[in-house]
Amino acid sequence: MFSKTPPPPYIAVIFSSQITDQDTDGYILTADKMMELAAQQPGYLGVEAARDDDGFGITVSYWDDIAAIKAWKMVGEHQAAQAAGRSKWYKGYITRISEVTKDYSHGEIS
Repeated sequence: MFSKTPPPPYIAVIFSSQITDQDTDGYILTADKMMELAAQQPGYLGVEAARDDDGFGITVSYWDDIAAIKAWKMVGEHQAAQAAGRSKWYKGYITRISEVTKDYSHGEIS
């Protein structure tokens, strides 16, 4: 689904990852929990995510500002999930943080 973001500016965190074959059920449960927990954080605007059959995925979360992202990074459950990701779930990942200065759409995005 498309996130319903406010008019720019806002911040996008782009998380690209390649998962391992280890504990995929645990990974899915944790990822779902992190999406639920992120949605409860001040400054959270939305998320869009996709993963292919080979385990490559991209998750883009949207935030009011950098302070909201820093606060989310410090949430204990999120830190534990990050540690598990580094130790067993990710072959590799990259996080990019960018300011959205313009957006536009076409078609059905509800």
